Amino acid sequence: MQKLLSTKEVAQFLGVNEKMVYTLISEKKLPATKITGKWIFPQHLVEQWIEVNTSNYPTSRQVPENHGLLVIIGSHDPLLERAISLFNTLSGDYTAVFGCTGSMGGLKALRQKRCHIASSHLVEENSGEYNFDFAHRELEILPAVINFSRREQGLMVGRGNPKNILKISDLSKPGMHIANRPLGTGTRLLLDQELRKNEISVDHISGYENEFFTHLDAGFEILADRADAALGIRAAAAMLGLGFIPVCWERYDLLISKDRFFDPGVQQFIEMLNSKAFADLTRGFPEGYDLRLCGKMLFGPKPSIP
Repeated sequence: MQKLLSTKEVAQFLGVNEKMVYTLISEKKLPATKITGKWIFPQHLVEQWIEVNTSNYPTSRQVPENHGLLVIIGSHDPLLERAISLFNTLSGDYTAVFGCTGSMGGLKALRQKRCHIASSHLVEENSGEYNFDFAHRELEILPAVINFSRREQGLMVGRGNPKNILKISDLSKPGMHIANRPLGTGTRLLLDQELRKNEISVDHISGYENEFFTHLDAGFEILADRADAALGIRAAAAMLGLGFIPVCWERYDLLISKDRFFDPGVQQFIEMLNSKAFADLTRGFPEGYDLRLCGKMLFGPKPSIP
């Protein structure tokens, strides 16, 4: 069972007085629930709240401009991997490298100037917008935001859906076991939001604590019969021959610090996204992507899709 904290315990955990805890509750900032007249705090959600709201990171040396590397860090995506391989084939001056750290890890790397581009799909629970609010909290200056794709998220399940999983609430049924993604990933954030919408406690989700770095890693757990389901993108399910139950379409963006936006390597990568070579690459790729916004700059309000 996930650990629950009392008001006194969460105050000690955060290093603040209890009055501040009640202030955070009243401002709807701290995850909490009231049972029999007393506030309780799921520790894993408090830890996630701390991670999402951390804003003071140690400074580190900036990635140099002309060292021949284009560094991309953040959320994993199979099509982005293909795009990086294409870039490395076409570019004679730069080599792109990718670090899989999850969406929040990408924003932290961008803040610490350890990358040129961060890949992210962090959904804002109340607005349905993506990435902008998180970037506002993490970065002193809002980055340039370039869309890479829209992706279909859903439940990856076994071939033929042997457990007859139809919706998120089915994950809490007896005998179900999931593969999860780590804290700081956009997919984990989405799962936690969907569980709250369905009023499902993580205590009722077997396998919730089992974390895997990528969509494909989680999918392999299903192929190996070690899990019945995992939240992931349709493309990953198609690549592995798994069943797929749609949940939502999400926006997957590339965030670029404005002081690095005009770096030659960054500009070459953006230009490639609008090239015939990239369009040819995407033909025949597994379904689950909408590329109508790919390579376009976004400016805050959710763009309309005709």
